[in-house]
Amino acid sequence: MPPAPTPASISPADLRARLAAGEDVQLVDVREDFEFDFCHLPGSRLLPLAELPRRAAEVRAMGPAVLICHHGVRSAQALSYLRQLHGHQNLLNLRGGLDAWSREVDADFPRY
Repeated sequence: MPPAPTPASISPADLRARLAAGEDVQLVDVREDFEFDFCHLPGSRLLPLAELPRRAAEVRAMGPAVLICHHGVRSAQALSYLRQLHGHQNLLNLRGGLDAWSREVDADFPRY
């Protein structure tokens, strides 16, 4: 049995539902430029993980912000960094990343 999700994560299906409902969710993609150019969720802001220390102010501190990467590892690191060093309590990690999004939500979304 897989481990229970942490409260700081969101499933692709839950994110899709929130976006479909028109919820104001900031999407922050922490992958590299070339990955973002290949595929990304509409409305996502590119903020590569390596640039996070100098660009952390671009992640809002109020209202939901979802951190996104390929499989959910880099975005989990970004979440940890922003919580510990900047006090953000509004962050969610897209569980399984864009790979899970393409498998669970949108089969036409590019995979790599």
